[in-house]
Amino acid sequence: MYVATTRAIEVTVRPQYLPDQSDSAKSQFVWAYFVRIENKGDIAVQLRSRHWKITDALGRTQEVKGPGVVGETPLLRPGEVFEYNSGTSLATPWGSMGGTYQMVS
Repeated sequence: MYVATTRAIEVTVRPQYLPDQSDSAKSQFVWAYFVRIENKGDIAVQLRSRHWKITDALGRTQEVKGPGVVGETPLLRPGEVFEYNSGTSLATPWGSMGGTYQMVS
């Protein structure tokens, strides 16, 4: 599990390998990721966009960016939490992922 906090917005990401959806003979390794965003601040914020970079073990990078997440741009009042999950497929058994969310108050 990975946790980062910026300006009282805590983001927790938990990746999970999905062996039942993967096929190593075809170099297809499927991962889910579970995201939790918590507003630990004093003012409401809205998630406007996200930008993820997903890199496999060979250095090949996919980018995921655009408005909101999973079709939503949630408003988080102080103390509120938004959770979602998504996934990706890599051509290698492991990789890395990093990114940002744009929030506005």
